[in-house]
Amino acid sequence: MTIKSYIWGMRLITLFSALVLVLIVYYIDPNSGGVIGKLLFYLVLFFFSSGLFSLILLWLRRKIISEETAFSNVGLSFRQGILLALLISGLMVMQSFRILVWWDGLLLLAGIFLIELYFLSRN
Repeated sequence: MTIKSYIWGMRLITLFSALVLVLIVYYIDPNSGGVIGKLLFYLVLFFFSSGLFSLILLWLRRKIISEETAFSNVGLSFRQGILLALLISGLMVMQSFRILVWWDGLLLLAGIFLIELYFLSRN
């Protein structure tokens, strides 16, 4: 798979996820949707935000460092996009259960940071 096909595929998946997210927000009532509605919302939010963050991080790497080095770090951008999406989704799930306070958010951020440090130390 070439880098161009990866980027276009990621763009299409992100746009499709954004469309599905808008449709879920518009058509599913959180009170009557039940567990399935909320689970579907958070799953699509995770896919959308992971694609968006991956594309943004790849774009930033292309602007800051050379294109050849940025393209060798596509996996790094993808992993960090997934971790950022996990952070956003986790914060929103905690808020929906009304258990989000600032120290819980910091603990979730520290956990995500430790996962990233683990992957960076393996290289």
